[in-house]
Amino acid sequence: MYLRHTIRRKDGKVHRYWCLVRSVRVGRRVIQQTVAHLGELDEHGRVEARALARRLIGAPEQAQLFDDGSEHMTVPVRLKGIRIERSRRFGDVYLALALWRGTGLEELCERLLPAGKERISWAKMAAVLVAARLCEPSSELHIAEDWYRRTALSDLLQLEDDQVNKDRLYRALDHLILHKKALEAHLSRRCGELFAVENEVLLYDVTSTYFEGQAEANPLARRGYSRDHRPDCKQVCIALVVTFDGFPLGYEVFAGNTHDSRTLQTIVATMEARHGMLGRVWISDRGMASADNLAWLRRTGRRYIIGAPKSELKKFSSALAAADGWRTVHEGVEVKLTRHPETEETVILCRSADRRGKERAMHDKFSQRIEEALQRLAARLARAKKRVDPAVVNRQIGRILQQNQRSAARFAITLEPDGCPAGFRLGVIYNDAFDDWAAISEGA
Repeated sequence: MYLRHTIRRKDGKVHRYWCLVRSVRVGRRVIQQTVAHLGELDEHGRVEARALARRLIGAPEQAQLFDDGSEHMTVPVRLKGIRIERSRRFGDVYLALALWRGTGLEELCERLLPAGKERISWAKMAAVLVAARLCEPSSELHIAEDWYRRTALSDLLQLEDDQVNKDRLYRALDHLILHKKALEAHLSRRCGELFAVENEVLLYDVTSTYFEGQAEANPLARRGYSRDHRPDCKQVCIALVVTFDGFPLGYEVFAGNTHDSRTLQTIVATMEARHGMLGRVWISDRGMASADNLAWLRRTGRRYIIGAPKSELKKFSSALAAADGWRTVHEGVEVKLTRHPETEETVILCRSADRRGKERAMHDKFSQRIEEALQRLAARLARAKKRVDPAVVNRQIGRILQQNQRSAARFAITLEPDGCPAGFRLGVIYNDAFDDWAAISEGA
């Protein structure tokens, strides 16, 4: 966080307007966001503004490294005799420690992890873990064997390289996980104090991570639906809640065979008990939209936006087909508000031109597969030299439609008696009503 000024010329005079800005990473770019407009400042005002910035992010670490009274000292240097040895990364880890202290995490960890018989305090090891996560996210093994030795943390924390090893880092994680609730609550409160974040809109989803091996010591490791396409491996499900700005508010770990919808009530109750429930709006995908969850959300008076199953679209066919009431939120995406015919809740209908094109291409692809498979089946019946069992053909037709379910409703297939050796031929009726409904629902 630092001061920046802009120059304006007005009535022949030059004015300098100062503002307080901070650097924010967005994807791979770093942008500057204005924190406060300070107007015109004299020298005293600029000193106070810089002091405010230091208080927001924490007091600078090791101030004597920069202000030791020797700023005006001059010494002769023989350039050919200079060489660099044991260079260390300083700037990023110095900033990480300033943020660590500015957010109050150092004081919190010292209170939660009191000193015991350990040689190195767990609060100091937590600082190493957090600094590594901010500067160069990697495994604890990489931190211990490579990253830490390339930084100036050994001087800033007075912690020698050989004192940071993977076992000590893993044990620090074991100690920290016991205080997960307190850490999450503290960070949520501190974020609200620094950036006036109210966390009214919360986004919730579930992911999974799998294990290589039997994972017999982990009671939550189970085989279930694998998002990593590894059904052969045991896994756990991780439920994550983030704010509208993407700030992680909290997470919980569930057994690997837990369905997404079975986590919603637990997560909502847990997060509200930890951070409060006033004014919360929960947003999730259709994986959470079970009848029990929706009834529970309505009964308890909670506000929510949850994606509905596609089968629900049939209840809004007239609203989807009507041309009026649509509003463009951004290019290619339109929304419309209506009422649910059963619960009288507000329903947000959305349609996307890109999604419509994708759905149509998928329907056409599966329809072509069905047509090609039926043509091959009809050709085999035409070449038959003896009577064919209709039950076998019906099973083949069922298998074709099963493999291409997305477009199966377009086709009505019958076996019509015929004088050919097979005894019948295929009758295929193309269902136009399906295309009419698909035209409405595609992209919705």
